[in-house]
Amino acid sequence: MNWSDTTRLIVATILVVAYLALCGGIYLSERRKRRQALRDAAALRPAADGAQPWLIGYASQTGSAEQLAWQTARMLHTAGVPTRVTALSDISIDDLMQSERALFVVSTYGEGDPPDNASLFATKLMNAKQALSHLHFGVLMLGDSHYAHFCGFGHTLTSWLRKSGAQALFESIAADNGNTKALHTWQHHLSHLAGTADTPDWQAPSYQQWRLAARQCLNPDSAGAPTFHLELEAITDEAIWEAGDLVQVLAPADQERPREYSVASIPADGRVHLLVRQERREDGTLGIASGWLTEQALVGATIDLRLRPHSNFRLGDNQHRPLILIGNGTGLAGLRSHLKARAANGMQRNWLVFGERNAANDFYYRDEIMAWQNQGVLERADIVFSRDQEQRIYVQDKLREQAEQVRSWLAADAAIYVCGSLEGMAGGVEAALTDIIGSTGVEQLIEQGRYRRDVY
Repeated sequence: MNWSDTTRLIVATILVVAYLALCGGIYLSERRKRRQALRDAAALRPAADGAQPWLIGYASQTGSAEQLAWQTARMLHTAGVPTRVTALSDISIDDLMQSERALFVVSTYGEGDPPDNASLFATKLMNAKQALSHLHFGVLMLGDSHYAHFCGFGHTLTSWLRKSGAQALFESIAADNGNTKALHTWQHHLSHLAGTADTPDWQAPSYQQWRLAARQCLNPDSAGAPTFHLELEAITDEAIWEAGDLVQVLAPADQERPREYSVASIPADGRVHLLVRQERREDGTLGIASGWLTEQALVGATIDLRLRPHSNFRLGDNQHRPLILIGNGTGLAGLRSHLKARAANGMQRNWLVFGERNAANDFYYRDEIMAWQNQGVLERADIVFSRDQEQRIYVQDKLREQAEQVRSWLAADAAIYVCGSLEGMAGGVEAALTDIIGSTGVEQLIEQGRYRRDVY
């Protein structure tokens, strides 16, 4: 056998092994999804005696409230209580009128705002006057006490329910960053209502050990803060995630508050990629998590990390739609994962609108983005650099400039995904979209699940 034949045999063997590994990964992922679907279905199963289901509504931006809502449903189902679990924006006034008991697990977004999947509930139902004296309710409020309006939306929801005549089953419970004592109190009330003994405390998924495999500063001469591309490898456990998901990192200097970052890669990459801006406090000291990841931890160091599903930012029903991906700064991470997934699946109707400071120093993943353009993965790419001209321009300005194209893509059933800063960018994008398609058009996109955000 000559060298050419040997080479072909080796390549063929590698391709077969890679194919089998891919099939195995898909099988394990699908099996995990089926098991979760069965568990979720159990939480929805009606009681044998036909008792009225308890309504469980969640308002969740990054998935924490949704996860706790499902845990609540499963706990009640174990006690024989039927439930219906749904996002707040999918709850109608008829749902409230037909329910005798309702539990709400709600996060607060920004400074007292509702999460995206509760925005329609807040603007429509909570502005309507409705007598709900028949309704008995409980509220678990998730928030961060570092914000001025701690659990602001939860308090607003509680106040609206009371003003509507609904009767509280117990005082609303505020959980600061998933405080375990608050969650135990919630469980205790549920156990009492369901007539069962207290169940074991809910445990958040454990952290796994990952290795910091690579780190590169992407903007070494930037006038802005240093921004790093990081790659992490799982040391022991199998790692499965989807484009749009998050990770939580536990820094050694603070073992109580995990920091969340958008994943910038897909499982086929073999590593979790992050795009992290190095933060500094006013006194010049490094931010706890960003400083650990970008400077203090040596390459090869062990990082405590756990993957977190982010169902609101996954593609889901949008996987076959055209995508308009909008973001700024490190928000490119969440958009990059979607573009990688789209490239892997041969989906080419993608439009990237991304903004940063200067083209010379802040064009993250430039070569990759240009390659996607050349390959047809990106049908359009509008990269906006705010400081490269006398008058500053931002992604929302580019959207207004391309208003006809935006309307054309949306008419073709496109979905919009926004990732990046809540202050300035996200609000500016929503204002631009409202100018382009009207507030009713934006509401319709939200109702159809075609407007998703991962902003911070």
